[in-house]
Amino acid sequence: MEFIKKNIPDIVLIKPTVHEDHRGYFVETYRKKDLKNAIGHDVNFIQDNETRSKKGVMRGLHFQTPPFAQSKLVRVIKGEILDISVDIRFGSPTFGHHVSEYLSGENKCQLFIPRGFAHGFVVLSDEALVSYKVDNYYSSKCEAGLAFNDTSLDIDWGLPLDQLELSKKDISLPCLEKLKDKCLEFSYNKNLYD
Repeated sequence: MEFIKKNIPDIVLIKPTVHEDHRGYFVETYRKKDLKNAIGHDVNFIQDNETRSKKGVMRGLHFQTPPFAQSKLVRVIKGEILDISVDIRFGSPTFGHHVSEYLSGENKCQLFIPRGFAHGFVVLSDEALVSYKVDNYYSSKCEAGLAFNDTSLDIDWGLPLDQLELSKKDISLPCLEKLKDKCLEFSYNKNLYD
């Protein structure tokens, strides 16, 4: 596996080694010790989630506040997505900046997204099957989100905005400016893994 730090170094792209022949392929999708070496700390993933979505479906930008903040390890089993992660760690030098990465069943890349980031994706293929690990359980009390179309974020979603399909909840999420109180919970200097 190859681990590549993105323009926000806490986000890591993982390129697996794919062993392929006429029968198909074999790939390791997760090695705990290798991820720990790449990111500098241990992550205890406790749950796997999966979504199936059609072209234009946009999910996000979601996050959970402490004590139920989540790291994610995202991969695409089938199809292609544009994956977006926004730094919401108050005081971070990259606060409000984002990482944009194409993930697909073909490239088999994964993205590690640490706690303190809002996360979402849009489906670019006819259909996509997305799987991701999380290191904390879902909590409705700690659920939060960030508006996908917040102009201060300057995100190019890869499709015209009128072609995106969002849930009612995601359409009404607030912009980053209105989330300052929640972002304070993700102070850049705070250890979010205690």
